[in-house]
This record gives sequence, structure tokens and C-alpha cells, in this order.
Amino acid sequence: MEHYDFIVIGSGPAGQKGAIQAAKLGKKVVIIERRAVVGGVSVHTGTIPSKTLREAVLYLTGWDQRGLYGYGYRLKSKVTIEDLMQRMQITLQHEIEVIQNQLIRNGVTVIEGLASFKDPHCIRVTLPNGKPMVFEAEKILISTGTQPLRQREIPYDDERIIDSDGLLRLEQIPNSMIVVGGGVIGVEYASIFSVLDVEVTLVDGRTTLLEFLDREIVDEFIHEMRNRGMILRLGERLARVERSTKGQVVAVLESGKRLRADLVLFAAGRVGNTRSLKLKNCGLAADGRHRIKVNKNFQTDLPHIYAAGDVIGFPSLASTSMEQGRLAACHAFNHPATSQPANFPFGIYGIPEMSMVGVPEQDLTEKKIPYEVGVARLWETARGQIMGLEGGLLKILFGLKERRILGVHIIGEGAAELIHIGQASLVLGGTLDYYLENVFNYPTLAEAYKIAALDAWNRLS
Repeated sequence: MEHYDFIVIGSGPAGQKGAIQAAKLGKKVVIIERRAVVGGVSVHTGTIPSKTLREAVLYLTGWDQRGLYGYGYRLKSKVTIEDLMQRMQITLQHEIEVIQNQLIRNGVTVIEGLASFKDPHCIRVTLPNGKPMVFEAEKILISTGTQPLRQREIPYDDERIIDSDGLLRLEQIPNSMIVVGGGVIGVEYASIFSVLDVEVTLVDGRTTLLEFLDREIVDEFIHEMRNRGMILRLGERLARVERSTKGQVVAVLESGKRLRADLVLFAAGRVGNTRSLKLKNCGLAADGRHRIKVNKNFQTDLPHIYAAGDVIGFPSLASTSMEQGRLAACHAFNHPATSQPANFPFGIYGIPEMSMVGVPEQDLTEKKIPYEVGVARLWETARGQIMGLEGGLLKILFGLKERRILGVHIIGEGAAELIHIGQASLVLGGTLDYYLENVFNYPTLAEAYKIAALDAWNRLS
């Protein structure tokens, strides 16, 4: 049995930052990772692959240049799956090397193997060669991430009926696809493949997409999707999936509609990677989605065992997972730490990109909070014209009493980058006057903040 101060199960964003933080506090730390290389779901099947795929598609199709050169412009006439995977492998290898280097520099030990609880303080690890090892620690962090939810009634074959992990193993780009699930993952992949001229149909049982976003932003996104030929079947539920004799897949909806496509992608939720942990051996239990309940300090029902990242549920973002891992390690070893977890930004990396911080307009209306709106169109800025933008919107929501920033919502080029200006204002208690009274670089897309503030000032006047 080997003793450590801190055992981390999983090397995704939460595990990495938790392990490094504990190591910086002088603790002896080990990460148990079931894969041969570090990175977790974020690097291997989640955040990094999907965002890399997006950038490769934008570049190779010339999509982001068509506003200047016309819709017939293509950087490459036929984009293949090999083109996309080549870019992805380069990015993933670089990201893995960066993570490995960070862990080595901080003295964190990494063990490849499958971890499970032997008792509340001991972790049994089955090595790749089948041999067992036992590790004991004062504190433990569970950061095992999630995997796609696979519904039992769906006949997955990992070729034409797949989940989001299977999308990264495609052998060719389909001519048509059905995406079941209008959450973040479904929306991102549906919009990315539509840029590849794939005929995409998006199916979701809810009557709108991404309900946590500002309605106006979602309306803009839906308009763009329909404008480029995507079919949205909202308020429709899937009844069953059948294989066609012509090699296609048929999705039968409860309404009786029959949708045909080369590929069906299921992106209808994820479940925690906890089934192999043998939680009962330490007295813990997971919920129906195999997630782990924690308190505000990321402690489980056993105070010395922590959990962080996607395995604890909402918001399931790489960015917030990193912070959760760091905060868990700080609390575990009585190191004071401050954070602003309530004011994190959301980024949805579809095409177009969307991002938000603060509250959406519909929430302010529902809570009867008096507010006003300032709006700027990204394509109207000088930088937007230089870039050939044809869309994009930035809106600032602020209270009427003190003109304090309540929310910022953006759709369009660089939305996930631009949002941080709004985040800084919101967290620091800034008002509309900051944007009115300060100078922004010209020409930039960030200038849209000043334009939106001036629009708001005109409304108030």
C-alpha cells in the first residue's frame, strides 16, 4: 500500500487543477487515470475535439470568408474526414503534452489504471497488466467526468446510429444526418455539420433550444440555422429508430413523421462515470444519472472525499470544472480561497458562436426587475466590415435604478472571447457608464460594447 496526501481519480480539467493546487500546497499527490494518456473526457472526446473540429470546418470550407468573397468561395472544394482528423490529432497531441508537462513540473504522480474504492480511505487500482495496487490517502477527489447517455431502446451500431463519442470515429462525412437532442452538444455538432453542406435535421422534445440562454440570442441562432437549410423539429419526440434497406436510418417521431438520413447522432444527455468506482465500499451513492452530490465546498457525504467537474452535474463546463477542482483542493487542506462561481460565462461553440454572463432578459421580466437594453450589431462595426461579417449581435442588460450591468449576451464571431469584458464589468459592479466613458481600440469587435451602451443611452434619453 502506498500512502499519499491526495488521491485524484481522473485527469480531466477538475482533476488536473485539483492535483496541481494540492501539489503547490506541498502535498504528495497522485492522479489515477484509466486512459494511457492524461486529459480526460475534455481532451479526448469532449471540449477540445469538438472545438478543434469547429475551427477546422470554418477554415477548410472558407465559411468565415464568404461574406467577402461570396457563397461560392471554398478553400478546399471537398473536405474529407481525414482533413478534419489530421487537424484534431495535432491539437490533441499538443494539449496532452502541455498537461503532462504541467503535472511533471508540479511533482504530481500519474498512474494508469482503473480505480475503485476499497474502503473510505483506500483506492484499489487495476493496472493495464491486470495487477492490483492499493493507495491510501487522507483526502480523495473524484473527477471522473461523464459519458454519453445510451438509451436501451436505441439500436446503436457505432456506424450509422451513434453518440457524440462515435462522431469522432466517423470514416466519412455523411450526406445527411439527424441530431436528436437540442442541448449544447447537439446544437454545436448540428451547426458544424451544416457548414459542411450536410443536410441536418435537429429533433428535440422541447419547443425551443438552449432554454438558459437569452431568447433573442436563441431566436437569432434559429434564424441562421433555418436560413442555411437546417430543419428543426422542435416539440417532437422520437418514437423509435429503424434501419432502411437502402442503407439509411429512419427516425420515427411520435407524431408519425418519418425522417431519413445517412446518420443519426444522439446527443440527449450524459451520465457520470461512477459505475466502476464501487462507491458502496465507502458508503457513497450516485443519483439516477450516476452523478455525485456535493456541498458548497465540493465535499460528498463523507467530508474527506470531494467531487468536482462534470461528475457533479451543472454547469458541466471545462472552465468551471477547473475552478471546482482548485477550490476542492484548497478546502481539503485548509487553504483560504476566494472565487466568483455565480458569475461564470457560458460559451456555446456552434456556428455562429454564442456566449452569455449574468441573467437573460426573460428572467428579469419574470422577476419584475426594471431594466433597459442596449444593442449593437457586430457586422455594423468597422472591424466587422473588414472581416466580412454578415451577422452577430451584442446586447447589454442593465438596471434602471443605478444602471448596473445585469447581463451581457452575444452571438457571432468571437462571442466567447468578447464576453469577458462584460464579465469583468458585472463582477466588479460596473455600470453602463463604464462603456460610455472609456475608449475602445478601433477597429475592434469589442467596440460593440460602446455602440450598445450608446444605444442604451439613446433609449434612456
